[in-house]
Amino acid sequence: MTDALWRAEGGLVTGTADREGLFRAQTPQGFALERIIAAHRAAPEGAADDVELARRAGLPVTVTEGSETNLKLTWPQDFDRARRMMEQDMSLTDIRLGNGFDVHAFGPGDHVWLCGIKVPHDHALMGHSDADVGLHALTDAIYGALAEGDIGRHFPPSDPQWKGAASDIFLRHAVALAAEKGFRIGNADVTLICEFPKIGPHAGAMQARLAEITGLDPDRISVKATTSERLGFTGRGEGIACIATATLVKG
Repeated sequence: MTDALWRAEGGLVTGTADREGLFRAQTPQGFALERIIAAHRAAPEGAADDVELARRAGLPVTVTEGSETNLKLTWPQDFDRARRMMEQDMSLTDIRLGNGFDVHAFGPGDHVWLCGIKVPHDHALMGHSDADVGLHALTDAIYGALAEGDIGRHFPPSDPQWKGAASDIFLRHAVALAAEKGFRIGNADVTLICEFPKIGPHAGAMQARLAEITGLDPDRISVKATTSERLGFTGRGEGIACIATATLVKG
């Protein structure tokens, strides 16, 4: 308790109370289900809250730190205060969206790298690094949300050290840069555009690999594919394109 405690009668203060060892109760209060049900059934007369019932039943109750923002909604003014707090919190939240797009052409080879997974194929994708369009597009989406340009700004193709590099290096850098600026990644959505290879059999592994690289839960990452109905360069089987979207949240 940080507030002083008064005793009053008829609108006048008649004394003070010692606040040492006193705590304000908040909800929710958590208990083992069967025990608290039994405590309720044993006390038909009711009580101020579950803690009172639990203590009557001999259950130990631990004090857990609460929050001043966890206010109790009892009077109309409580709802007004809660609404103001929610509006303020939303106005202070910095949420950003970024999108990325990448294209690589097919060339000689026996596999392609897509979203960090090696997929057998009768062609390879050509590029300065491993030409992983999925990782490149997602990396650029994160850079875009941060207003940090694209992969080329951070890893110039003119620099020979990045020739043949694994593209997870780029994505890890983008994730670390976001964290450095105080952002966490809310979710990521990646769409591969190609006639072949078929993405469906590998989508789960790609999702898991992206989760590993970014540190996100897999259910925050989507990997899907579509064709261009045999239109354009992807429809002619000349290469693969990818679009990606990332949500960044401050804090």
